[in-house]
Amino acid sequence: MEIDKKQEIRVTNSEWYLMNCLWEESPRSLMQLVPLLKEQVGWSKSTCATMVRRMTEKGLIGYEENGKTKFFFPKVKKEQVVVQETRDFLKRIYDGSVGMMMSALVRQNDLSKEDIQELQQILKEAENKAEKESKKGR
Repeated sequence: MEIDKKQEIRVTNSEWYLMNCLWEESPRSLMQLVPLLKEQVGWSKSTCATMVRRMTEKGLIGYEENGKTKFFFPKVKKEQVVVQETRDFLKRIYDGSVGMMMSALVRQNDLSKEDIQELQQILKEAENKAEKESKKGR
């Protein structure tokens, strides 16, 4: 089952740990995941096995069998999940407003000069993209 790009992808806080291991390198067997997750979050082998099973059923990860060993891989791209999580965060905390979020960061003096320059570049690229799109629509 391949996850559609338009489908909402929900990844719990716990699932992020396992997904990051697989996004970093895959495929990986359960026995390769166990020491990584034990070190990161203190999970036992049975907890890892449970998470892998649930996430396979949920469609977040898949596996290939090689002999008796299953090698797991992500079925969703990190970018897909990050975009969905960002939308959810904006909706939940800032009523969907990027402006409100940026205003909060500016008021808290949480933006460095480098952050501001990066944001200006991102906005300039977004403006150029929007201009191209509006010219297409004519």
